[in-house]
Amino acid sequence: MGHRKTSHALALAGLLAGVVTSALATTAAPASADGTTDRAAYDAGYRLGLEAYRYGLPLVTTDATFQAQTSVDVPDDRGFGPVNRLNPVRSFITPEDRSVVAPNLDTLYSIAWLDLREEPQVVHVPKVRDRYFVIPLMSPYTENFANLGSVEQTPPGDYAIVGPSHADARLPKHVTRVESPYDRVWIIERIYADNDDLKDQAKVHRIQDATTVTPLSRYPRPAKAATPSDPDTTAAPVRLPTGMDFYDRLGDLLAAFPPPAADAPELAELARIGIGAGRHPSTDATLDADTRAGMESAIAAGQATVLQDAMGLYGQGFAQHNGYLVTPTGSYGTDYRLRSVVTQVGLGALRPEQAMYPLALLDRTGQPLTGAKRYVVHLPADQLPPLTDTGFWSLTLYDNDGFVVANEIDRYAINDRTDLHRNADGSFDLYVQATRPSDPEQAQNWLPTPAGGFRLLWRMYGTQTTAIPGILDGTGWRVPAVLPAG
Repeated sequence: MGHRKTSHALALAGLLAGVVTSALATTAAPASADGTTDRAAYDAGYRLGLEAYRYGLPLVTTDATFQAQTSVDVPDDRGFGPVNRLNPVRSFITPEDRSVVAPNLDTLYSIAWLDLREEPQVVHVPKVRDRYFVIPLMSPYTENFANLGSVEQTPPGDYAIVGPSHADARLPKHVTRVESPYDRVWIIERIYADNDDLKDQAKVHRIQDATTVTPLSRYPRPAKAATPSDPDTTAAPVRLPTGMDFYDRLGDLLAAFPPPAADAPELAELARIGIGAGRHPSTDATLDADTRAGMESAIAAGQATVLQDAMGLYGQGFAQHNGYLVTPTGSYGTDYRLRSVVTQVGLGALRPEQAMYPLALLDRTGQPLTGAKRYVVHLPADQLPPLTDTGFWSLTLYDNDGFVVANEIDRYAINDRTDLHRNADGSFDLYVQATRPSDPEQAQNWLPTPAGGFRLLWRMYGTQTTAIPGILDGTGWRVPAVLPAG
């Protein structure tokens, strides 16, 4: 996980500070001009409005992200740039950069938005040796419908991403077809890079440059992208529509990206308040004032409601997951609540075989993580994360706003490449605290914390397929607990 900050992106830790209670206070039905309210109409508008918010959040959020990330004419080395080309992120985040929530310190990105309405786009996959990488294909509904990369052992070569507008397109020999359910595809390429080794990062830059997107009509000789004489380099902010505008925008997007057949029962319910493909509830004369008032209150409470859903998931699985929030990501079917939670706290998350993202806001005793305490995370030698040959793990610390925190040793994460002190039995202990441990061996394994609250996010890349079900249901490998020290 890790994405450009949006106006609705609050840390899950905000749940512990009462954000839900305050935001949900807006749900009281207002009185009409004559002092009366049709409570049943208001409640129906509110209930179905919240369902629409959960259902539509992925579509509306990815569209707002698309508008922002493609609003510049030239790549900015931070992933923004024109459509139908990969726009690289050349360096890792620092504490001074607060444009990304939960930034990744393991891989460098390249971001592309493919527009397949005119023709398919051909993605060239270069030869990558002994290094984790993935070119994930994401739908407007945040479904990670296909992946090219090391986990799938994708051969180097050319892959035509073909949308429904050109499903019968004929492809050149040796070009592999990858069918997309929609004519818009989001790619967030991730390539492992050593964040302490500039030479290794330079190698990744070459891989980024060798990974290309070419319109089928120009294949195999893509024209070099022209640089505008007066380029627009100011990125538009990511803003979600509010009030009835949210539902109107959802209607436009449902028309542009028709939902899967499995969504028909849900959409039949939402149609009761004027929501559907091409429909604009703001101008729907069949909706009475009280229904509209409920719908508007639902949008005002939507963010907090989704965070409340996340808190519920965290609480339900707290014991079985050793104090972490562990959920499947990247494929949701009709689980609209889970899909909206992942959209809000980790937009662009991959399928479990590519990456898993256990998150801790509390220690194993159920107390909020804070720099006022010291913690130990113990990893037995025989219980390291179950990963593939190119897989790897990391543990990153963020403050409660989701940003890395400056510290005296410039360490924001510990991973399987960190030079750690091991115990006699091969296990090791990570020391998570604000002050440097006096013991040199403990200091070697120190992850500095801020003075206030924080959260810990594991990333496990290339998880062994056979281990995934047990990790998700808590019966298999479990993330090491965060325990108070002494």
